[in-house]
Amino acid sequence: MAEPVAGASRDASRPDPAAAPTGPALLLRLIAAFTFARFRNMWLAAFTSAIGTWVQRIAQQWLILSLTGSAFFLGLDTFLAELPLLLFTLIGGVVADRYDRRHLLMGSQGLQMASAVTLTALVFFDVVEVWHILALSFVAGLAQAFGGPAFQSLVPSLVPRQHLPNAVALNSIQFNLAQMIGPAIGGVVMVGLGMAACFGLNSLSFLVVIVVLALMRVPPPAPATRQRILTELGSGLAYVRRSRALLGLTALAFATTSLALPIRAFLPVFAEDDVLLLSRMMTTFGAGAVVGALVVAWLGRFDHMGRALLLTQIVFGGIVAAFALLPIGGASYVLLFLGGTALLMIFSLTNSLVQLTVPDELRGRVISIYLVAFRGGMPLGSLVSGTFIAQYSAPAVIAVNGCLLSLVAALFLLGHRQVREL
Repeated sequence: MAEPVAGASRDASRPDPAAAPTGPALLLRLIAAFTFARFRNMWLAAFTSAIGTWVQRIAQQWLILSLTGSAFFLGLDTFLAELPLLLFTLIGGVVADRYDRRHLLMGSQGLQMASAVTLTALVFFDVVEVWHILALSFVAGLAQAFGGPAFQSLVPSLVPRQHLPNAVALNSIQFNLAQMIGPAIGGVVMVGLGMAACFGLNSLSFLVVIVVLALMRVPPPAPATRQRILTELGSGLAYVRRSRALLGLTALAFATTSLALPIRAFLPVFAEDDVLLLSRMMTTFGAGAVVGALVVAWLGRFDHMGRALLLTQIVFGGIVAAFALLPIGGASYVLLFLGGTALLMIFSLTNSLVQLTVPDELRGRVISIYLVAFRGGMPLGSLVSGTFIAQYSAPAVIAVNGCLLSLVAALFLLGHRQVREL
């Protein structure tokens, strides 16, 4: 496990957020990782960039539907955006264990910014075609394949070990608070200024992360004897294969993203032709996600985290199925809010357990394996779900996905002691 780097260890005069049960100590416990300046600065930068990402996402989904009128192309776009994560994230993990993670992240942000600028120009001059969008989604995904392991490996260097679950949860909050705010901004900007403005705002948001990373000083990974990339990758794979707990968490991450996240990818189908309805639904889902991440941030590290993860996953599958089968109305917003809460609890708990289990010398490689499963489930799930939705219906397919997710979690709860007892 990562030890705090110089400057990140707890100041003896700083109060322990878990020491007092009431009053200001409760708030301090909730935001413990924010007491460390490097984490705080990185969080604010990532939050700005995530808002831009969601502004672009709502516009991009609407643009694809406008050009094609097909749910299949929505799924294909998600598939191509996430495909590079399947192909290159493992290599990205090896690279993250070798080189300065700040530089890797800066390169990743720069490439994503270039993709967003290109899409802005294509839309502004009204020459965009669907293949342009699909190609740029692939390029942005390629950048994330190297930036993802670098970012996840960087977080333990920003806070001490005891605050790592809190930091993981707060990172989930920033992305999902952006999910709540970004679509609302995106809907207003798209209606008022057009799609090109949404893509342009996302382009600018990447600059904030690049500047913060350029000013941050974090020691690179400790020098070690380097072997061939495939040899080092093999050592990471072998470690995960020997650890039933890590193997189980990786499988659960894949099940969650492949079966549950299509509900988010296909919300435009449920919204039909109402862009403001889509914005409200995505905002509600994001608000629930913020609450879920806050719950995990407040809990921090606690006993029986594995059991809590599996029970939450069972409940979440039921929520997904109920949303899909009920007509759109007031109950739908309640279910979306609860679904966002449960989903982010699942993500935060899974990520925390992986980070707490992996040794620091293998962190980049093991995290990259987890990310392949976590992010890789998204394109596969979206592609398969989009194919079935084209043949049947969105409510039927999403409902089946939810039931399957609950079944998987129940089987783990009954038969996988290593995860259940984490």
